[in-house]
Amino acid sequence: MWILISILIVIIIYIIVVYNKISKASLQVEQAKQSIDVYLKQRFDLIPNLVEVVKAQANYEKKILEALTKLRSRFNENNTLEQNQDLDDEYKQVLVNVEAYPELKTSEAYMKLQKQLTKMESQLQAARRIYNIEVTRYNTYLHKFPSNFVAGIFGFQEIKLYKLD
Repeated sequence: MWILISILIVIIIYIIVVYNKISKASLQVEQAKQSIDVYLKQRFDLIPNLVEVVKAQANYEKKILEALTKLRSRFNENNTLEQNQDLDDEYKQVLVNVEAYPELKTSEAYMKLQKQLTKMESQLQAARRIYNIEVTRYNTYLHKFPSNFVAGIFGFQEIKLYKLD
């Protein structure tokens, strides 16, 4: 009788331990999935903002270069002192703007954008890799003997690996 009770207690403890392992693995899969969602949201929120910043900066620089080109051509067309004085005032105003931003940084902004995109994609790739590791660990519990019996009793379902199309 005591042997039967002892075996029953061991089986119950085993079921509890295996159930907890499978539940923990399931939660880790969910956490890894949420990480992917966070990185995707971050990418979709951040990238358009970065692109707009780069576009705005490029537009600003384009306006300055156009203003300088226009002033140069007008300067070559005007020969009177009064006209050149007006152009000189406009030129000084453009120079004030350029001096406020001594380095026109379009290429640097594009490099920062490219680095940010690369970093984001590598973080997303790492999150996908972690997700697949957690899914594999979870699915292994579902297929391994004898934990597959516990998984079947409590209705744990297999989860598919993350694959890109």
